[in-house]
Amino acid sequence: MHKLHPSVKSVWMIRAALFWGICLLIAMAWGIFQIIPWPGQVPTRVLLVLGTVITLGVLSAGVYPIVRYRFWRYELRAEDLRLIRGIWWRVDTIVPLRRIQHLDISQDVFERNLDLGSLVVHTAGTRSSSVTLPGLLHEEAARLRDELKQFIIEPAV
Repeated sequence: MHKLHPSVKSVWMIRAALFWGICLLIAMAWGIFQIIPWPGQVPTRVLLVLGTVITLGVLSAGVYPIVRYRFWRYELRAEDLRLIRGIWWRVDTIVPLRRIQHLDISQDVFERNLDLGSLVVHTAGTRSSSVTLPGLLHEEAARLRDELKQFIIEPAV
């Protein structure tokens, strides 16, 4: 089974840091409004909220991406694409190649700067009809897309 590219950890860290940075700004603004009625005093609830947001932000942006990366694997086999992921709940997804409808490669701003991409495999059906394989070098994602494309091209009549 193949691992994702190690740079995906940086992408996950940046996304989490941005989210928790915004949460911290909101918590600080709330804290300021809590302090205004009592100048010179900081209510305990303000310290508790700020401490919680900072702790969750450090864990989410610093620790979680590293652990998450360790549990992501994928493999392209003769009949299917297999993805294994999950820290607490292990998810083992098998996508039969004959059910693939179309393929996309997506990149956000952070992935583009690190030359990464995500391969999105759309399958027949309505429930869970797309599967995303993140953290691939763009070149690898394009190679996988081209390899999988052979299974969705219908023969000419």
